[in-house]
Amino acid sequence: MRLGKDFFDRDVLLVAPELLGKIIVRTFENGECKRFMITETEAYRGEEDLACHASKGRTPRTEVMYHSGGSIYVYLIYGMYWMLNFVTEKENNPQAVLIRGIENIKGPGRVSKILEVSKELYGESLINSEKIWVEDNDSHVDCTTDVRVGIDYAGDIWKNKKWRFIKI
Repeated sequence: MRLGKDFFDRDVLLVAPELLGKIIVRTFENGECKRFMITETEAYRGEEDLACHASKGRTPRTEVMYHSGGSIYVYLIYGMYWMLNFVTEKENNPQAVLIRGIENIKGPGRVSKILEVSKELYGESLINSEKIWVEDNDSHVDCTTDVRVGIDYAGDIWKNKKWRFIKI
C-alpha cells in the first residue's frame, strides 16, 4: 500500500524513523520496477536547524521544501551525487528526510546511484508519481539513533543532534 499525504504531512522527527522498513518503489526509464527497503534516514528540521538547507531561507533550490509533505527534494553534492530527500510537514514548514541507506546499500550517494536519482525528480510527488513512491510493508522495525553525518559547519548544537535513524 502506497503511503499517502497524511504520512508525510507530519513532523520530520516522526516521519524519519517511521520510514525505516518501508519500501521505495522505483520505476526506471526502461520500464523495470524495483523495490528497496529503507534502512537509514536523517532528519532536517526547518529554518532553525542550521544543518538544514532551509536555514538560509526560501530560495529556488529549497522551494520544494516549503511545499506540504510528500514531494521529493534533490540536490547535487560534490558535483556528482544527487541526494534523495522526502519533504515532510505542512506547507511553509520546511522539513525533509534524507534517505541514507537502503537494503545492502549504505551512503546517500550510493542510494541515489542505484535508484537513478537525478534533477528530474525534483518536486516529484511521492503521492501520485509513477516513477517513485513509498509503500508500507506492515512491519515494525527497531532502530538506533546517531548524529548526522557531514554537517560540522552547523555548529555543535546541530551537528550533535541524534537525528540519524538506523534500522537494527
